[in-house]
Amino acid sequence: MLPGFRAMARYNRWMNERIYGHCENLSDAERRADRGAFFRSIHGTLNHLLLGDRLWLGRFLAREFRVGTLADELYEDFSELRRERAKTDAEILEWVESLDEKRLAAPLKFRSIVGNRDRSFPLWFAVQHFFNHQTHHRGQVTTLLMQSGVDPGVTDLMWLPGMGEAG
Repeated sequence: MLPGFRAMARYNRWMNERIYGHCENLSDAERRADRGAFFRSIHGTLNHLLLGDRLWLGRFLAREFRVGTLADELYEDFSELRRERAKTDAEILEWVESLDEKRLAAPLKFRSIVGNRDRSFPLWFAVQHFFNHQTHHRGQVTTLLMQSGVDPGVTDLMWLPGMGEAG
């Protein structure tokens, strides 16, 4: 499991760097345009991604992170959002490097925001969900970019630099 999670943490950072690079070429109005997505706009979806990652990191690291809703706007300014995204991606990479199989097998207990219920899963399952959630919403962002006339290029995990290079 560990090599897979390490690859996903690298993929997360790589894709976020690429997506934010494409987004910076859009005007603020284009990033904020309501395009009918779960979190309305590119900016709203990027905020949700960061919020979700920080919420899960808080659970993983036993560090409180409070939100009102999953649609809360953490950062209005795109440059600040981008800087904070990069900080969080670095923290994710560092945290994943600290994991071992014993820790991944241990239960993670938390209160969910959705349904306000106590939940418990093996940590490995929650980490798998964490990376799946990122991929799901980044897929939405790439669709929103295409609707904005921006081709995000190849986004497949198989193209993560350093993976699958012929030797």
